[in-house]
Amino acid sequence: MNESQIDLAHCVALGSIGDEDQRAVQELLDTGDPVLRADFTQEVQQTREALALCASSVAAAPPPALRDRILAAVAADQAPPTAIHHSRPPLHTGNGRSTRAVHD
Repeated sequence: MNESQIDLAHCVALGSIGDEDQRAVQELLDTGDPVLRADFTQEVQQTREALALCASSVAAAPPPALRDRILAAVAADQAPPTAIHHSRPPLHTGNGRSTRAVHD
């Protein structure tokens, strides 16, 4: 199978297939190549199984200590200790000209 056929199989598994793609699937399934037809069908099935596995997974709650650290950092108006800090020069507004009056 080529990459576009694999992408097509993924669209079929997701159920997000349009009319043009539906015709392409029908052409692919109507080919005289039983190996291609079997590979396509297998790719659709494996994708559906992977999607079902992802959908059945359960999210785990973060540890209570993490929540406490984040709330403490917000309260102190600081970034969490794992954040990466970059030092940047201060921003200057204006056009770069001196603001002092020039007296002749």
